[in-house]
Amino acid sequence: MKAILFGAHSHEATELVKKEGFTLLEKNPDIIICYGGDGTILRAEHEYPGVPKVALRDSRVCKLCSALTNEEVLKRVKAGKYKEERVWKLECRAKGKTLYGVNDIVIHNKDPRHAMRYALSIDGVRLGGEEIIGDGVVLATPLGSTGYYRSIADSFFEVGIGLAFNNSTEQVDHMVLNEEREVSVRVVRGPAMVYADNQTDFIELKEGEEVRIVKSKKIATIVRVS
Repeated sequence: MKAILFGAHSHEATELVKKEGFTLLEKNPDIIICYGGDGTILRAEHEYPGVPKVALRDSRVCKLCSALTNEEVLKRVKAGKYKEERVWKLECRAKGKTLYGVNDIVIHNKDPRHAMRYALSIDGVRLGGEEIIGDGVVLATPLGSTGYYRSIADSFFEVGIGLAFNNSTEQVDHMVLNEEREVSVRVVRGPAMVYADNQTDFIELKEGEEVRIVKSKKIATIVRVS
């Protein structure tokens, strides 16, 4: 099986991966072997979208990692004893740019000294009053609902798109929408930054500018071994 070994410390796993019979390449792999934690898988998906990802543990915190040893994970993958989980992404579009998030899309005030003011609409219908004041909003997939979303909303979900409002000055209930809904956020007072997962790419929004977030047709494939 042809593979790319990905991760900040991936060199530490090179000998093990080769020992288990994988051929390491720099392009056109069958699979991406991610040596690290959950963030490594997210970064790998950004670099190699759509290619199946399997996680090897190099972190105490890795919810996408198997409970098995790294050696046993590789043995089972090589033998075809695994399942592929296809997970959908969120897509956000603004200012001619598009970002894709496996976990979440985060809209956050650029200057932490000043709250942002924004208007949020669902399928074109404004939520609440004229504007929401706070540090921003997190839109999460079910896969990402155990991350940043959960730290704000103190909950997680298995179906839909989650909205968690970050440090709003007035009470705004967190919610889970049908995954086919469209959410738009217009900045009333900013600037604000839009991020997808842990990517270095971002979009800056100034006063009056808007970002639209929908379920993407693109998917990520996670290799599950048990």
